[in-house]
Amino acid sequence: MKKILISLAALLCITMSAKAVDETMNPLITSMPSLSIAPDARAAGMGDLGVATEADFNSQYWNPAKYAYMYSKGGITASYTPWLRKLVSDIDLAYLAGFYNFGELGGGIGASFTYFSMGDVALTDGNGNTLQHVRPNEWALDISYFRKLHEYVSMSVALRFLYSDLNNGYNSSIGGGTEMHPAFTMAADVAVYYRQPLELPMGTSHLTVGLTVKNLGGKMNYADDGSSNFIPASGNLGISYELPCDKYNFLTFNLETNKMLVPSRKSRFTTKETAAHQDLWNDDGTPIDPTNGDTWQMSQQAYSELNPAKGWFQSLGDAPGGAKEEFHEIRWGAGIEYSYNKQFFARLGYSYENYYKGNRNYITVGAGFHLSIVTLDVSYCVGLAASNPLDQTMRFTLGFDLYGIKDLVNNKKN
Repeated sequence: MKKILISLAALLCITMSAKAVDETMNPLITSMPSLSIAPDARAAGMGDLGVATEADFNSQYWNPAKYAYMYSKGGITASYTPWLRKLVSDIDLAYLAGFYNFGELGGGIGASFTYFSMGDVALTDGNGNTLQHVRPNEWALDISYFRKLHEYVSMSVALRFLYSDLNNGYNSSIGGGTEMHPAFTMAADVAVYYRQPLELPMGTSHLTVGLTVKNLGGKMNYADDGSSNFIPASGNLGISYELPCDKYNFLTFNLETNKMLVPSRKSRFTTKETAAHQDLWNDDGTPIDPTNGDTWQMSQQAYSELNPAKGWFQSLGDAPGGAKEEFHEIRWGAGIEYSYNKQFFARLGYSYENYYKGNRNYITVGAGFHLSIVTLDVSYCVGLAASNPLDQTMRFTLGFDLYGIKDLVNNKKN
């Protein structure tokens, strides 16, 4: 029962395209894959990137260090995503974030809450008989501290609590399966943001670079059998360049990479013996065959016993296909944003993932509107792979400048 439910949740969240799977498929499967879903429409409109883009109300998810360069001292934002609407109608992602900047010397704090509902799921026994209908869900609550270290550099740290409930407390062992319970853990982020102004004849441009290491934490354990799964830890690097065309028109070019810091169960380091020998022989003396998953897949017990910190470092070089496959684990995103007078925005983006690692390839478009105290963004996804369940996904984000509201109220009183 546990394996059926976890597999269902993973398939819904990871959203691999419906192509034939062969023996060379080796995607990285994690618990709480919803942590990897871009929650806000602005980032989604540019190919799901935001580590190095200009600071906005949603920086808590991408890089809280960006908050140090916000034009406002405080704000809140809410986002909503009807997820995988081509497959089901009741999966949703809701996101709420906010920040407060104490000033140049004191830094500031940010926080966010993410809630992911997987809709209605029928739990069945080994014979396919329905035992119970449940509504699996998972959520994350985090808080960050950010501060400027220099005129052009800021840094942040964040602490996150993760909770995942896949059966709403229903005892699945009644149907002959493994008894499940909600899983939870803690994780931390570290982020750096560099923003350099450059003077040009047509105005001031900005070159920004962002670096984050996210979700470094414990593993999720849904049952008492000792099995556990990694959360989606990742390293992210982005670069952005804002080019002023004239006083009112701006173009921003963005590029970002993402590398999951999650060890693969299909790994060249499956036992101490194979890890210690670069010739990669199996325990029975036969060479490891990269096309035969049975010869080099780590057992669930060995995977569960793998220390999280060791797993992060091992993930940098454990791909059975060597450096080539390791490179395939990097996701790429590119996007461009046009703005008129920093009030009207049009966005275009592209996200790429290797076919054997998930094949989430799509083009995104988006638009935004910012006026005084309100920001509204919307994005739309166009899947490029056949039968891509991400196709036609829309996101909506609404943000409010709290200090803008305060100033507006004070002006009316005066």
